[in-house]
Amino acid sequence: MKDELDRDAIAGRLRQSGHAPALSGTELSVLSTKGVSHDHWRVADTGMVLRIPRMNQWGLGAEDALAYQAAAFERAAASGHTPRCRAVIEPDNTLPRGALLVDEIIGRAPELPRDLPAIAETLAAIHSLPVPADDQRAPLHIHRNPISSTLQTIEEQAAFLTEAHLAPESEAGIREDLEWVRDFAGQGEPDFAHCLVCTDAHPGNFLIDDRGKAWFVDLEKALYGAVPIDLAHVTLVTSTGWDPDCRGDLSASDVARFYQRYLELVGRERATELGPWLLPLRRLTWLRTITWFVRWKVEWSGTGHAAMRDSTMAAHIRTHVDRCFAPDIVAATRSDWLDPTL
Repeated sequence: MKDELDRDAIAGRLRQSGHAPALSGTELSVLSTKGVSHDHWRVADTGMVLRIPRMNQWGLGAEDALAYQAAAFERAAASGHTPRCRAVIEPDNTLPRGALLVDEIIGRAPELPRDLPAIAETLAAIHSLPVPADDQRAPLHIHRNPISSTLQTIEEQAAFLTEAHLAPESEAGIREDLEWVRDFAGQGEPDFAHCLVCTDAHPGNFLIDDRGKAWFVDLEKALYGAVPIDLAHVTLVTSTGWDPDCRGDLSASDVARFYQRYLELVGRERATELGPWLLPLRRLTWLRTITWFVRWKVEWSGTGHAAMRDSTMAAHIRTHVDRCFAPDIVAATRSDWLDPTL
């Protein structure tokens, strides 16, 4: 990938911030460009990483997107399982969408299913954070009605379904679940307490340090919403093959053990409260993700799109998305709720 950003100019911005007073452009090294929305550059030996947005999937402007992420990092850091944001680098000609300077987490990609218990512990810690009063939650979004809020996202994405030209069996399965969720959304919202959730909790967004602790490192989409959506997103096939460095097919037993570990951590009262919603919100989350794949295929998969700037990652995503659209994979995934073994 051609790096079109000016390293010397960026180093100058970081020197001005006071966090890297002696930095030169040659001391900035590209750590990762595989993310759809961000690149990550290591900042010499400062123990920090420059998190550079290239797009915002919610359509936020550069300044709003930075403020949103900075707030999410600040609030999640109290869990002890996410990196801290040290500085916000405002947008300019050097960094058109600005950047965040965050702590570097030294770790490896999770191994599945081995590291699922560590991920469960991280989610339990984040989900257990105190929730601010209503008037203190901005700029983070609040999904007061997580089913109808998620349905709205699904409907926006599903509008591209016909253009995606999927196999007839796969499209039919997705449309059947769309009809289910439209009916389900009319039956009421969950009565459990909402909390800070990761939203984009696929395993590739976690790092495992040398003590076996899992860190969640991508807070772009954090909001106040429903825990079962995070739990589903960790373990659905749409997630477990998304990251080329973190891939694995999970058995029903693997998934059940992950849920059980999480429920043990949050205690019996909370587990009882969440239990009836785990499977239906798993179905909802798959629809949210598979229709995101639909939109990606139609709108974002072109080689000229900002989300596809890393050719290696772009090729992997295409392969993974095609696999998730395969009729046998769609059928196997839907069996979780049509013929549940969990």
